[in-house]
Amino acid sequence: MIVVVTGVQGQLGYDVVKELEKKNHQVYGTDRSQLDITSEADVNAFIDEVKPDAIIHCAAYTNVDRAEEDKETAYNVNALGTQFLAQAAKKAGAKMLLVSTDYVFDGTADKPYETDHPTKPLGVYGETKLAGEQLLTEILDEYFIVRTAWVFGINGHNFVKTMLRLGEERGEVGVVHDQVGSPTYTPDLAKFLVELIETTKYGVYHATNSGECSWYDFAVEIFKQAGMDVKVNPLTTDQFPRPASRPKYSILSKKKIEEQGLKMLPDWKKALSEYLQELKL
Repeated sequence: MIVVVTGVQGQLGYDVVKELEKKNHQVYGTDRSQLDITSEADVNAFIDEVKPDAIIHCAAYTNVDRAEEDKETAYNVNALGTQFLAQAAKKAGAKMLLVSTDYVFDGTADKPYETDHPTKPLGVYGETKLAGEQLLTEILDEYFIVRTAWVFGINGHNFVKTMLRLGEERGEVGVVHDQVGSPTYTPDLAKFLVELIETTKYGVYHATNSGECSWYDFAVEIFKQAGMDVKVNPLTTDQFPRPASRPKYSILSKKKIEEQGLKMLPDWKKALSEYLQELKL
């Protein structure tokens, strides 16, 4: 297949391109210097020229706190960018997969979020990602939406790299213990996305690594596996105020993956172990 991947400079886009190349697909990985997804003319010209069989849309405005101040840019990237790509995909007859987020939910649930659970974003980032989902579903009859959470990979900034750096510098860190979710290793997610786009099993999916933890638990496990003696102090969300509200409960049900006979992502602790090995390379 000829596949366009947006957001190739990000954590996930980088690994999606690697996975597609491994499976001998013809890949056009784009970042904002090659393709401005907020320009309808640019998107149309690019997709017209490449004539892809599929588009995996990983590019997003992901700075959750800055989005509160910069709503227009977040909307242009997360909603309009998705709209323009969906329209171009329709014209080209290409499959389209949108990577979305747990932030479309408000985090007040007490059991894993199913794919059809009512959405209720807490802030601008979640609102604009949800707007992108809605525009996609209005334009295309068949589509893939994959919501994920707590992503970490080799390319870019993430919680694991931050903890390793702070642990090295300080020997003691404070981490929120009352927000629960499932970490997601980008090579594992990339494998799932590529496997999915090769099928016609359309719909909305939730995909994270298996298992769950709090950010505090995650930090403790990072230092344990890295063999670092770092004191981790549990904090409440209230003790660590941020401009944007975070969902307190972000566990996504992977029932849809099972129902469709697709491969579940491995346990997050195993994924973390692989990542720490990857960081040493």
